[in-house]
Amino acid sequence: MRKPSPPQTIVTLDASGKVLGRFATQVAVYLMGKHRPSYRPDAITGDRVVVENAKKIMVTGNKLTQKHYHHFSGYPGGLRSTNLRDKLAKDPTSIIILAVKRMLPNNRQRALLLKRLTVKP
Repeated sequence: MRKPSPPQTIVTLDASGKVLGRFATQVAVYLMGKHRPSYRPDAITGDRVVVENAKKIMVTGNKLTQKHYHHFSGYPGGLRSTNLRDKLAKDPTSIIILAVKRMLPNNRQRALLLKRLTVKP
């Protein structure tokens, strides 16, 4: 018999003034449940996470102009690039979601874990 998973809690995190990468690792730890003593990699034991003030996230160095996000449509000549400043102005929530997504394990649980993440601008 499997042990029942611990009850879910909702963790609310404020992104204002936080550095993007360090904040994304903190969110990923809460989503995976690594902060709990009952952590198991094969089970979803993490919490639901609500991120507030996504538009006030910070980055260090020259990442606002030098960091690029690429999107490829699949057609020849279909590679589109956007720098971080433009993407932050257009949709600040997508930056945090993408950073957390890339810090989660690349397996079947990733989509289930990302459903537990809510990002508010």
